[in-house]
Amino acid sequence: MIERINSPQDLRPLSIEQMEQLAGEIRALLVETVLEQGGHLASNLGVVELTLALEYVFGDPEDRIVFDVGHQAYVHKILTGRREQFAHLRERGGLSGFPRISESEYDAFPAGHASTSISAALGMARARDLMGDRHAVVAVTGDGAMTGGMCYEALNDAGHTKTPLIIVLNDNEMSIAHNVGALSTHLTRLRQSKAYTALRRSVKRGLGRIPKIGRPMEKGISKLLASVRRLLVDDHFFSALGVRYLGPIDGHDLSQLIDVFRRAKKSEEPVLLHVVTQKGRGYAEAERRPDLYHGVPPKKREEAPCSASVGNGSIAVSELIALAEKDIRVVALTAAMPAGTGLQAFADRFPDRFFDVGIAEEHMLTMAAGMAAAGLRPYVGIYSTFLQRAYDQMICDVALEGLPVTVLIDRGGLVGPDGATHQGVFDLSFLRQIPGLVVASPRDVRQLREMIRLSATLDGPIAIRYAREGDDMGPHLRDHAPMRVGTWEEMIAGADAAFLAVGRMVNVAMRAAMALMEKGVSCGVIDARFIKPLDENMLRAAAQKHGLLVTLEDNIVAGGFGSAVNERLHAWGLKTDVLNLGVPDRFIEQGSVSQQMADCGLDVESVAAAVMERLNR
Repeated sequence: MIERINSPQDLRPLSIEQMEQLAGEIRALLVETVLEQGGHLASNLGVVELTLALEYVFGDPEDRIVFDVGHQAYVHKILTGRREQFAHLRERGGLSGFPRISESEYDAFPAGHASTSISAALGMARARDLMGDRHAVVAVTGDGAMTGGMCYEALNDAGHTKTPLIIVLNDNEMSIAHNVGALSTHLTRLRQSKAYTALRRSVKRGLGRIPKIGRPMEKGISKLLASVRRLLVDDHFFSALGVRYLGPIDGHDLSQLIDVFRRAKKSEEPVLLHVVTQKGRGYAEAERRPDLYHGVPPKKREEAPCSASVGNGSIAVSELIALAEKDIRVVALTAAMPAGTGLQAFADRFPDRFFDVGIAEEHMLTMAAGMAAAGLRPYVGIYSTFLQRAYDQMICDVALEGLPVTVLIDRGGLVGPDGATHQGVFDLSFLRQIPGLVVASPRDVRQLREMIRLSATLDGPIAIRYAREGDDMGPHLRDHAPMRVGTWEEMIAGADAAFLAVGRMVNVAMRAAMALMEKGVSCGVIDARFIKPLDENMLRAAAQKHGLLVTLEDNIVAGGFGSAVNERLHAWGLKTDVLNLGVPDRFIEQGSVSQQMADCGLDVESVAAAVMERLNR
């Protein structure tokens, strides 16, 4: 059946029974491909019927379906002419793991971060109305995304103007981890009407078996059931925002979904359809542990995927737990990422001192500032790409008054198959602009532990930025004095040039220096572990000693660590030649980290070649 579907229009001739068969084939393809390629499995297994119904009703190219985040968009890709490319999901040059306008006319809007779909869809709906068009605009969001404030800004705006818009709330009771907050409690209360959905399903099946009079009776009883729903379900939350509420709807009942979507398409006002689905449906392991199978690594067909809390994240949290054992003021915060950041271990040990705020990064940073102002020592665990969303709060709420908030920035630098929306390559640039903020990046797991211990002694804010994987450069360690803010460490002395390397790029610099030594070039390596403040004494000495300084960072070159070095040398009037190596001025697409490093000229061979070229050797 699946081989017949090359566009949403191919769904129209199918019966419900044929579409149910197709749903089974799609699930088989999802399991086979995602376990091989890696990606988001449980969320996509849960939306197979939902997506089939969406494409059936809203599958014309002029209609717009906007997905939130895109974790659940694989079925959409399969049904919109990309089935044969699906085997190359998340590969270099293959299908993106998220919707991309450049990939298909059916991808209405890019999606990488949560809580954006309603705002984007409302913009499209208003553009449609201004241009006199009549097509449908649908925002598909999740109950996890609804913990983010943007959703309510958009709902409030849409409800105020009554712009026709369809919002599908896919409620699977969790996003990546279990959802938190008042909305989650409200949706749980709405889900109590499973009694209603079960009653409706039983009545429909029973009446369908009665010849001739069954269908007419079903229509009459449907009106009665609607009254039952109103008794069982309190939908005032959304209606108070000016948005009509319909639901809850069984997200795996194709007939019901298609019927409700058709009615919603005729609506002259914003309508929210509350669809209840099961995350991981159809694959037993994903049904049992949807959190583990939310995102799976590639080629794990033989074994269950590992928890995301490995590498530097788990190292950081183990050190944080040691701090918390000694200091009752230490608290930890995350924005819906307790497993990914490793903070679940802290939550297990100190449940009263752990705060998961949902997908609300702005709120989290300001709340951490409030905690610090009241005498606590907050530690915020967050991915680099999500910290971008709380930039204003870092400036005005944390740094302005010098509050002792420590931000543990995971997934710094290039991140691999998640691609352009998730690269953590902007943080050094936007953080070093903030007055009073210490910015540090450890070269390995031992230094990460030392930086977290250092953070506990500071009276102001510090951001500690690290890659996902934990490096161990034990053989390169030498005895040194306890770490102080703004101090660098010389790893290798050199005569011709010197690398000033940041974070995981220290390892690249060490290997490049060895390669250059074989070519007769003496190149030193300095671990520039503090991006702000710079070690001005060591920088001045290196500039006066070497004819060439090479800054090396897995951050965008514009405004990054290299720029900080350039600015300081210019202020001193030093004419030292500086070569800035980092991420170029473009978005870096998906692929393996090693592929991305090579594309950016940050692999060992490219770095060594760039130095040789600059020295005219």
